[in-house]
Amino acid sequence: MGIILNHSLYLCFMLLYNVTLIIEDASEEAWLQWMQEEHIPEVMSTGMFVSNRLLKVIDSPNEGVTYCVQYVAQSQEDYDTYQEQFAPALQEDLNNRFRDKFVAFRTLMEYVA
Repeated sequence: MGIILNHSLYLCFMLLYNVTLIIEDASEEAWLQWMQEEHIPEVMSTGMFVSNRLLKVIDSPNEGVTYCVQYVAQSQEDYDTYQEQFAPALQEDLNNRFRDKFVAFRTLMEYVA
């Protein structure tokens, strides 16, 4: 039981960085390939996140295709370091490759249970 309790406590201090992105239909395939082969590996190579997942929203009311990319950070410090040192260049690359073909919003969440 102690291991499960410690694992639960450990999760409480972790943060989930969620990027929701709506990509136009015509760009979905190229964007998805770029995300899986380049962008997500680049984000993970920063060392600021311990895991990630890519999800497709199946009941989105929006035009285009909606995805969520989630990254888990062990601390606020790791997330802040990512935002200060890595995010601007990575987001600029996304903007340069898919300008005017997507909208995105980002949220930071804390695990509570």
